[in-house]
Amino acid sequence: MTDQYVDPSVSRAKFAREIREFRAMEDTYRARGWFLLKARFPDVLVVLTAHQVTPPAVVVGVTLDYTNYDAAPPSVRLVDPFTLTPYRWRDLPLERQLLRAVGNGPQAIPGLPPGVVLQQRQPLLIAHDPDDIPFLCIAGTREYHQHPAHSGDAWELHRQAGAGRLVRILEVIYKYGVAPINGFAVTLVPQVTGFSLGEAPA
Repeated sequence: MTDQYVDPSVSRAKFAREIREFRAMEDTYRARGWFLLKARFPDVLVVLTAHQVTPPAVVVGVTLDYTNYDAAPPSVRLVDPFTLTPYRWRDLPLERQLLRAVGNGPQAIPGLPPGVVLQQRQPLLIAHDPDDIPFLCIAGTREYHQHPAHSGDAWELHRQAGAGRLVRILEVIYKYGVAPINGFAVTLVPQVTGFSLGEAPA
């Protein structure tokens, strides 16, 4: 828990703006499978679902902590949507690693059958140990700006451009973690083992 050092009335007002803007488009977000379940300063809980598969599936919960916003960016965690326990890296299914395409897109590899291509993917969630809680490695999250590797990329450089805004963060998680889901991965013994993924977004 981070101590509130910013005037609470300032952080509360900016938090309220984030929630108000989400609520103004709530029908649109619900149609995309986004459900805002909790909005009580400083905490937000949104559940993202894959409405594009049949039956629709609950994919992930996202918690955001807006303590000290916007002198500091929000803390963002991917959590089990039922228990709200943050995922540890070892428990994070592939489709929840928020895979981003890198390189020049899918590549045909000599020796593979025609039509079989490989795509390089890079997770946007980062952890250094299987027991770590991974962090969303994008500007505008508290964990990104507190990481020593990003000491030259200060929050103040991104704040005015809208980094850290609720919907912007949800858009990233949705684009890389939910939108690519195109079905269920099933074993020969009828058992769902996860989701099947299409191409990762660039």
